Amino acid sequence: MSHTTDPLAALSFRRADAGDVTEFVRLRDAAARWQRARGIQQWRPGELGPEHFRARLREGELWLATLGPTGPAVGAWELWWKDVAAWGEQPPVAGYVHRLVVDRQTAPPGAGRHLLAVAERRVLAHGRTLCRLDCLSNNPRLRAYYEDAGYAVVGEQAAKDGDGGRSYGVTLLEKRLTAP
Repeated sequence: MSHTTDPLAALSFRRADAGDVTEFVRLRDAAARWQRARGIQQWRPGELGPEHFRARLREGELWLATLGPTGPAVGAWELWWKDVAAWGEQPPVAGYVHRLVVDRQTAPPGAGRHLLAVAERRVLAHGRTLCRLDCLSNNPRLRAYYEDAGYAVVGEQAAKDGDGGRSYGVTLLEKRLTAP
């Protein structure tokens, strides 16, 4: 009888610190190159540098996923407790996931969805019942990915003010969270 193990069970998660900023830049740039190679115009390599991720450390949370507690990084995400640029002023009922990324070289299949589920559990543990995110309005593949993960489209923001002073349209999605 063969014994198969779930490769996702080997993932470890930890809140990132200043020493992880370079890894966040690397992961995001690699994801941007992967997207560009496939005609997806979501991110650009070099668009966000260390200063962006240092600011996120001060204003929210950065999370890193690794293969085991000391293994290589397989993914990351930002978790914010407010997102005025996309969602406007809101009561404190949601967590906002940004820059969910997996390393296509090291992440096991299904890692992106698994990282998203871990982020949702963190939001729920923080006492909030909604997980929100957004994606470019002209990225139907990413929108479908989030809808398949249980997110519902709740609006459009035609001119979100983003990093680097640029403005762009985003689709707003949210998922109601319940305790397991």
